Amino acid sequence: MSMNTQMNPITNTVISLTDLYKIEYPGLKEILDSIEKDYAMEEYALSHLEEKYNSFMKSGISAKEALQLLIKAALELTTKEAPKWEYIAARLLNFQYEENVQKEMAAKNVTSFYEKLVYFTESGLYGEYILENYTKEEVEHFAQYMDSKRNELLTYSALDLLIKRYVIRTHDNTPLETPQEMFLGIAMHLAMKEKANRDQWVKNFYDMLSMLKVTMATPTLGNARKPFYQLSSCFIDTVPDSLDGIYRSIDNFAKISKLGGGMGMYFGKVRAMGSEIRGYQGAAGGVIRWIKLANDTAVAVDQLGVRQGAVAVYLDAWHKDLPEFLALKTNNGDHRLKAHDVFPGVCYPDLFYKIARENIEADWHLMCPHEILTVKGYALEDSYGEEWEQKYLDCVADDRISKRVVPIKDLIRLIIKSAVETGTPFTFNRDHVNHMNPNSHKGVIYCSNLCTEIAQNMSPIESVEQTVQNVNGENVVVTVTKPGDFVVCNLASLSLGNINVNDKDELTFITKCAIRALDNVLDLNYHALPYAKLTSNNYRPIGLGISGYHHMLAKNQIRYESEEHLQFADEIFETINYAAICASNEIAKEKGSYPYFEGSDWQTGEYFTKRDYTSDKWKELQESVAKYGMRNGYLLAIAPTGSTSIIAGTTAGVDPIQERYYLEEKKSGIIPRVAPDLSPETYWYYKSAYFMDQTYSIRASAIRGRHIDQAQSMNLYITNDFTFRKVLDLYLLANELGVKTIYYVRSKSLEVEECESCSS
Repeated sequence: MSMNTQMNPITNTVISLTDLYKIEYPGLKEILDSIEKDYAMEEYALSHLEEKYNSFMKSGISAKEALQLLIKAALELTTKEAPKWEYIAARLLNFQYEENVQKEMAAKNVTSFYEKLVYFTESGLYGEYILENYTKEEVEHFAQYMDSKRNELLTYSALDLLIKRYVIRTHDNTPLETPQEMFLGIAMHLAMKEKANRDQWVKNFYDMLSMLKVTMATPTLGNARKPFYQLSSCFIDTVPDSLDGIYRSIDNFAKISKLGGGMGMYFGKVRAMGSEIRGYQGAAGGVIRWIKLANDTAVAVDQLGVRQGAVAVYLDAWHKDLPEFLALKTNNGDHRLKAHDVFPGVCYPDLFYKIARENIEADWHLMCPHEILTVKGYALEDSYGEEWEQKYLDCVADDRISKRVVPIKDLIRLIIKSAVETGTPFTFNRDHVNHMNPNSHKGVIYCSNLCTEIAQNMSPIESVEQTVQNVNGENVVVTVTKPGDFVVCNLASLSLGNINVNDKDELTFITKCAIRALDNVLDLNYHALPYAKLTSNNYRPIGLGISGYHHMLAKNQIRYESEEHLQFADEIFETINYAAICASNEIAKEKGSYPYFEGSDWQTGEYFTKRDYTSDKWKELQESVAKYGMRNGYLLAIAPTGSTSIIAGTTAGVDPIQERYYLEEKKSGIIPRVAPDLSPETYWYYKSAYFMDQTYSIRASAIRGRHIDQAQSMNLYITNDFTFRKVLDLYLLANELGVKTIYYVRSKSLEVEECESCSS
């Protein structure tokens, strides 16, 4: 390695690369030598790095600034022809970062991992529970698991994100934790309650996280091991049709938002505009004014100033206020009826699509749920499938119920217009979701969450009474409520691009480790609301998903638009589902089933029948589940993984990539984004999502959906040449194939916000 010394460093005029490692940073030489050895190709020659570094160099800068320029030089060399410079930039950034961390800890006389945990705990940066549950000998033993070579798996973007968002920092924002210490700290938290083989589970969890084969959701990744350990991602509330109930739901959302959670809110029970209140006709203001309250709460109750709160609001396709609901985020119309900071979603029955398919000129009848309940004595939204359809038609035929009659074509135009302009409404196909619900014996699923991947039983919180009681000589007001099913989801993702998916043993083992970790999250979690804790205890729901889907296909040289892709996805997801059910069944043998197991599709075997799992191995598993139970009522859900896929250096969720290479503008500068493992061998398998035949995304979603008990964050990508009919055909195809949910409709000219609450 030849370095060009430009000027005498003593003059402090210019710091050459040789000066930098010989005088200021001796450890840098070892890093540069390892880079030269590991990237022994002309396009990664260190002479290119030195040349770029010299082009940035100015007189009078400090050694610290010079090292920053060296990192910038490697980053700017990153192109689609030489993508590995992003990993080289990460090595240099990690060197700089760990040098700073070591100096900070040395100043505090902290020299070992155990001493660091003691310091973190005494400083209020770590939860006391870690050292209360682990001895000094155990911690020192676990420290031997840390492998600094695994830092080399991180891209620059991944390491930059970890440093800025996830590692332990002092209260004045000084980072003090290395990436491997972070992964081990999380692993220790996740294994804390294990009674048998705890040492092995710490290692298993550390390995899966540090090797980037599994990512925990952002709240878990950010809050595990800390004093405040809210580990859940998203929550879903059913808004009741009462003043107290609506404000309680808004209050619940405020508390969730304060603690970093995202929210889904179902407004389908709230009476429509013009409905009666206590016999006064036309008194009700409708759902829009209440949604505006949720909108303002999202803005007012932000998440520690990092970002504003996030809430998805759902309404049924037959609700009387639907036309106004569909215009919530569009730019035209009455601004008093707008709510630009919420994310609307529509819950569609199969009948809606059936009519749209057979006679798009036909009328569709919109009604008020409160009026139906008053006249008919039942809540229409509480049923689904054939029962719902019969009740709906009975309501349509009942002259006592007022109707808002709209041609179904006009409604679809409003839906597609909003989707093209704003990316929303999200799509929730309620009949498909409820038909495949493994816990339909205990309730109904009205809607999904902020990212459309969670599908769990829901019911509203009900007011029972409010009384005055004497407590310690003082009168206090006690409000009694019946909790209902308040959904909470805990997420993680398998990074399929970083796992050898053709090795079924590896895929099975990693899946079982992830299920175990998620099940432990349920018992380790701090619940922001008691309602969430009760529901979590009853169903023990988890949501294991995946990231790196397109990455996996490209590595295996499988084209996204191919039948080979669909067959491959079917095999992979059946393997994942089988492993997940096995894991939950094994934990149930050890720790017991979730309380609502009896009568579920798991227990009766309907879960397996509905999915046509008829092979001998599946029948054997079905018998084991019936005998020993399931630890978790819900198992699989695929989140969008926007942030955590960056950490894993893979593609997000199940979607195709948008670009093989692009430059992203950040506050710190321009950061290159490169498709993972981009090479001449994978290049042509990374086709942009906008140029994909979208029917393959829908068909793939349907095939994966057979193996997923909840739902998926699946986006549609459209361009300006998409017609109204072409978009409608995608919705119709999704419904026909049994796709449960559709997340955003992403237009090439539209930028939509990423959800970070569910990112896993």
